[in-house]
Amino acid sequence: MTRTKAGAWAGGACYLLMVGLLVGGAPRASGTVHGVGALLAASLLVGVLRRTPIPALALALFGSTAVVVGTPRSLPEHLAVGYQGQFLSYLAVDLILGFIVAHCARRASIVAGAVSFTVQLLVTGLFAHGDNLTINVVIALLAMSASCIAGLLGRERREHAVALRAQEVAEAVTAERLRIARELHDMVAHSIGIIAIQAGVGSRVIQTQPAEAREALRAIEATSRETLSGLRRTLVSLRQAERDTTDPKQSPLAPAPGLADLERLAATTADAGVRVDVRRSGHQRPLPADIDLSAYRIVQEALTNVVRHAGTGSCRVAIDYGDEELSVEVVDDGRGATGDGPGHGFGLIGMRERVGLLGGHLSAGPRPDGGFRVAARLPLPVPVEVPVEAR
Repeated sequence: MTRTKAGAWAGGACYLLMVGLLVGGAPRASGTVHGVGALLAASLLVGVLRRTPIPALALALFGSTAVVVGTPRSLPEHLAVGYQGQFLSYLAVDLILGFIVAHCARRASIVAGAVSFTVQLLVTGLFAHGDNLTINVVIALLAMSASCIAGLLGRERREHAVALRAQEVAEAVTAERLRIARELHDMVAHSIGIIAIQAGVGSRVIQTQPAEAREALRAIEATSRETLSGLRRTLVSLRQAERDTTDPKQSPLAPAPGLADLERLAATTADAGVRVDVRRSGHQRPLPADIDLSAYRIVQEALTNVVRHAGTGSCRVAIDYGDEELSVEVVDDGRGATGDGPGHGFGLIGMRERVGLLGGHLSAGPRPDGGFRVAARLPLPVPVEVPVEAR
């Protein structure tokens, strides 16, 4: 994590160094050479752009402006057109602006676009001369507009893909529920119907026809055993789907995990390379089975996302046993990746579904100071007080 961050900023420093060499090392070169050189040098900002797009835009604006300002203005007449080519360096700014529009928040995109437009317009107005002033301004506006439109199209396409993925997940969940409902109906309803009929027959003939009653009881026993076997197979298959994949030796019929197993989950996560700091607060007490299991699964999925996507070596899990609600929080200092990407889109949707079924609230997203945060609040049932009669 630290090594990747250092490499990204080293690329930013190399970009500034290359801009300095272009301006100071070749002062008599044409503006086109300076502009193209600065545009190619902007490829060194890729690492900074992926981590922190706004600082990458600031570096590109500074470097491009330095190229325009640093190019000497007293050139021979036959190089006058080449002098105007230094504005090519702002194409790197436009490309970064398009990336910001596509991937960053709308407010950040608006601020970045306004700052970029202002800087480019002022610098072009001050350093372009003659008839080329209008041409350079028009080209700058067209380039910025094209980059912003491309960014907006990319954002809409990504949001549409996320919406389609969420719809597919919802349809898959609905289809699975219907499948289970059909299976249970076909198996249980039919069997219970047979048992009810045979029980009625047996009760009517038990005094007059004992042999018929015995046959009815045998049919009831066989049907009951067959139904229990089918129910067992269905429940085992469902619990295998819920089983912790990090512990393949766990028995399918093992008790459902809960918050008491967080230390074991933390140890397993530590073996995967992420140290987990588990903190508990409030009055610890037994919880309802559905809340206990859901809280455990939320922590488990959040830790899985940290291991797969955060790129960090540590995270924190906080459990607060309140009087009216259980609070679960998982925080890391990693990359702060987006929530519903292809890597972990199903996990967040599953967490929201669990919390929604319990009437709680879930928030998940990047932190302002870096990293990712998952926080869930699960309401706890009010304990029933049994009145004690005075003797």
